[in-house]
Amino acid sequence: MNKNTIIGSILMAVIIIVWMTMNASNEEARAKARAAQADAQKAAAAQVAEANSPSELVLPVNKPEAKEPPVLGAAPQNAAAEVAESATVDSANVAADSSAAEVKAPAIVPRTVTVETEKFIMTLSNKGGKVQSVIVKALKDSTGNYPELIQDTARGALDLKLGGADLSEALFAVDAPEWITVDADTSVQFTFTDANGNKVVRSYGFTKDGAAVRQVNKFVGFNPTAYELSWNGGMKETEVIPKGKTFGAAGYFFSEVIYRNNDITERESFSDAMTLDDANYYWVGLRRKYVAMSVQFDKPVPAKVKAKHVDVPVEGKTDPGTYTLSIADEVRADSVAYNFMVLPLKWDEVESFGQGYEKIIVTGSKWFPGSSVWFVWICKWLLKLLKFFYSIIPNYGVAIILITIIVRAFTTPFTIKQMKSTRAMAALKPQMDEINVKYRSDPQKKQAAMMELYSKNNVSPFSGCSGCLPMLFQMPIFMGLFFVLGRAIELRGMPAFLWITDLSKSDVVWSGISIPYIMPAGLAILPWIMVVTTYFQTKVTMSGSAGMDPAQQKMMVWMMPAMMFFFSAVMPSGLVFYWIISNIWTIVQYKIMYKNVAPAKASGKLNGKKVQDAKIVK
Repeated sequence: MNKNTIIGSILMAVIIIVWMTMNASNEEARAKARAAQADAQKAAAAQVAEANSPSELVLPVNKPEAKEPPVLGAAPQNAAAEVAESATVDSANVAADSSAAEVKAPAIVPRTVTVETEKFIMTLSNKGGKVQSVIVKALKDSTGNYPELIQDTARGALDLKLGGADLSEALFAVDAPEWITVDADTSVQFTFTDANGNKVVRSYGFTKDGAAVRQVNKFVGFNPTAYELSWNGGMKETEVIPKGKTFGAAGYFFSEVIYRNNDITERESFSDAMTLDDANYYWVGLRRKYVAMSVQFDKPVPAKVKAKHVDVPVEGKTDPGTYTLSIADEVRADSVAYNFMVLPLKWDEVESFGQGYEKIIVTGSKWFPGSSVWFVWICKWLLKLLKFFYSIIPNYGVAIILITIIVRAFTTPFTIKQMKSTRAMAALKPQMDEINVKYRSDPQKKQAAMMELYSKNNVSPFSGCSGCLPMLFQMPIFMGLFFVLGRAIELRGMPAFLWITDLSKSDVVWSGISIPYIMPAGLAILPWIMVVTTYFQTKVTMSGSAGMDPAQQKMMVWMMPAMMFFFSAVMPSGLVFYWIISNIWTIVQYKIMYKNVAPAKASGKLNGKKVQDAKIVK
């Protein structure tokens, strides 16, 4: 062998050794990877098996013949003969049973089913068979996205407890695709089965364009005596809440527990925990500014309802928070059924259900008897009038102007009567002062002189009181417009004129400048216009007031604009716009009324003599 052959052979040997070494290392690495993957699969399988293990859950079997409640996974206690028989089976049967045991049902893994209708997109989780997410289509934002209604989607809504068995963590079997678009009536069914064959079947029924989801809980093989529904995820605000602390923003972003019991719709807000009154409940739920969700029963049930306030920590915002709900009642059949309602608060739509949902938008006051009927009726027709004008001229800014003019024109005769009464009393004030001084010591003569004065000038002695009646008549209408314009979903996202792009929000024109507590979202224009019109409106109305001290008049002229500025800075621009139009109407109305009437001046003399206090005789 020559030198080159020897060197080549050595190189070949080195290459072979190196290749074999590297191949062995790669095989070892692959083996380790396969082992790690197998361990991960085993761990995942063990986790799934543990999640699916029924041994921790005891379904509340209620059968008279059973002496003790069966424990999941345990053999029947009265089956001694069966145990003996199983102990004497031949080896062939044991082998067959062992081979059969190796073929197990596939493990249930956590998964979701999303159902889309024309009204909403709802995601259901097989973990507890509950509602995980609700996205409503009626409240699209400026970017075209739909808002989520569940505050905490990990906790969701409609968890079920049966006696001592909490199904919120149990995995239910479900045979449905991940996404369902509803074109016809559709049902999604979740089934939990324990070791004894007892079943809990939770089904959700959907329609193409309905607001209700029919939720039925059916019990197979056992008879629970009580149930509890838990809504732990709360409800999320769909609107953008102004950043920073404000004086009045919280009043326009609602977070309430709502319910109807004993034919009365109630709204509650609180900062701790609350147990609602014992009553028969038609429905129970939560609401935010423009949307509500409720559990609606087929008939009134004497449920036990509890709620707890939950803070929503949002940096720089004044979110009023949300609530968790608990609804507990007896099981009176082999199933528990109700409707889960998703309700954008459009008056006509929610009223059509005949369940008093429209009173979530506007309710009466306990201080005014019957206001839950007549005041709600006023608000309903004001909203109808607003929508009627919009149908003619598709601009809610114009509709607000027209409805303000109609309302003020309707109340003008009462206002004129009040103004004439006030003006007449102001004109008689100098003579009334003289009578008060002259007959100060003789009330009977003073009364007779006053009545004679009223008679000669055709003024009613009760004109001071009657002057308040027009205001009392107008207040429900003004308050109705206040509530309607501040809460109507119809104004959401609707522009008016120029810079007013959304009548449901403050008319911010520059977010670079903000005033803490007053204009936290940015600089708005309408509140400043409100200040100017309120100043002149207060000044012109104070000029005709009889008997008010000049210092008080001056204070009112400045106090009213300041107060209205604080409130209007965070009000919806539609509401501020209404008040501005109303102020302008009042200014023009008073200017016309007082145009040719000189203000009355008090007399400082009595029959040519200087007025002096008379001696008081007891």
